[in-house]
Amino acid sequence: MLKLCPGKVEIGGVALDNHLVLAAGILGTTGASLSRILSAGAGGVVTKSIGPVPLDGHPGPCLVPVEGGLLNAMGLPNPSMEFLDELVPLDGKPVIASIFGGSPAEFAAVAGWFRGKVKAVELNLSCPHASGYGAALGTDPVLVEECTRAVASTGIPTWVKLTPNVTDIAEIGRAAEKGGACALVAINTLKAMRISVALQRPVLGNRFGGLSGRAVFPVAVRCVYELYDACSIPIIGCGGVSSAGDVLEMMMAGASAVELGTAIMKDISVFSTIAEDLYEKNGIPAEQIVGCAHD
Repeated sequence: MLKLCPGKVEIGGVALDNHLVLAAGILGTTGASLSRILSAGAGGVVTKSIGPVPLDGHPGPCLVPVEGGLLNAMGLPNPSMEFLDELVPLDGKPVIASIFGGSPAEFAAVAGWFRGKVKAVELNLSCPHASGYGAALGTDPVLVEECTRAVASTGIPTWVKLTPNVTDIAEIGRAAEKGGACALVAINTLKAMRISVALQRPVLGNRFGGLSGRAVFPVAVRCVYELYDACSIPIIGCGGVSSAGDVLEMMMAGASAVELGTAIMKDISVFSTIAEDLYEKNGIPAEQIVGCAHD
């Protein structure tokens, strides 16, 4: 298997310790948990999504294992501005704040809280189960462009996380790039549900949720591939990544880095495990394989 050169990389305006980043929503609710993931070998970490007002989230059950992955319908629970206190011990570390809002103005306001406290913000325009937020805006290219521009105009490096629940993800990616995004993150979860035959009702309290894990990896690869052809800014692949081979496949599709989420639930040391298989001193520069499947 191919091996990559180890070392720091700069992607989307952020200096990362390696190509492996913690995805939003997984162990990103406290400064201690984010520090733990960095110590476990992550090249950077993305926080839990933080919004303009505190939210309690959806009623349970909120997280249900399914074959090939997980269903979740958390409903964007977050403490809003109070979360800033968690970032104090992480000063100078490669931390990206995931943020959400119901309008361009709300996105810009929340982004302003994080200026000077994180290396970038990641716009959650893709959560499939929060009314008025996430994919409710992220399926409209006009709103994606407006929300991205509102945040990018503050001067903070802006990543935009895209939803796969659209007809043409390339159109949404181009809108984010036009709005000033520094990088695209693809993808968030697929809208999905399961029904309990015994109970004759949906297994999630919110009925619908987002599917993550191995089952979505081929969808994520396809989305990264399409975005690479359509856009000129870096892409961070996300969705079902759990091995060094997955990282290389994402890169060949067009990703410059990857985010890991569900894989951490099985093994918190997954970052160092992948790094051992992915890097060696005499490996090749990642740039040599990013997008090579398009040749």
